[in-house]
Amino acid sequence: MTPFFVLLSRDIRLAVRAGGGAALALAFFACVVTLVPLGVGADLKLLARIAGGVLWVAAVLAALLSLDRLFQADYEDGSLDLIALSPLSLETTALAKIAAHWLATGLPLTVLSALLAVLFDLSSTGTAALVISLLIGTPAVSAIGGVGAALTLSIRRGGLILPLIVLPLLAPAVIFGSGAVLAAEDGLANGAFLFLAAFSLLSVALSPFAAAASVRLNLAT
Repeated sequence: MTPFFVLLSRDIRLAVRAGGGAALALAFFACVVTLVPLGVGADLKLLARIAGGVLWVAAVLAALLSLDRLFQADYEDGSLDLIALSPLSLETTALAKIAAHWLATGLPLTVLSALLAVLFDLSSTGTAALVISLLIGTPAVSAIGGVGAALTLSIRRGGLILPLIVLPLLAPAVIFGSGAVLAAEDGLANGAFLFLAAFSLLSVALSPFAAAASVRLNLAT
């Protein structure tokens, strides 16, 4: 296996093991999405209209739970210094860690959302739009979150600051993602997918370079 896939598989194993954060993110997502219909009530039309926004916000917040350990664990035990000295560039390292976070968190959240959409009485078209939007948009959540995790790497209790940095940058993903679901539910032309795909592609393309630069800065201090 190439060093990239070795690091990718290692980070996935760390994420899914006990205390890795992936299971906690899924549990948090399920709890938040389940509580909203209980608070809103039994108005099925209202639930269907807010479903996209609720599920997208819950998915973003759930993904943030495990982002602070994207680089932090390796930084604390010295593994990050060894990785930085390996033939693998820091940009490729950042890309592997972002991909591992999405595979361990973003992809399971996307699959789980299809089951939880039943609570909001989403139509099959709306559910399909929800799953596709999350599949397209959650890589941006992991990518931008990876940059935030790298920026707060050497800050004590940086996990508390991370959401303040990342959440404003993720507003376009939430807007386009929830808008795509609502447009599909109303049977309207859906251009939100294109904007969401462009935002996600740009985020994934640029984030490894920004994250690598932040890691270098933290390792140099």
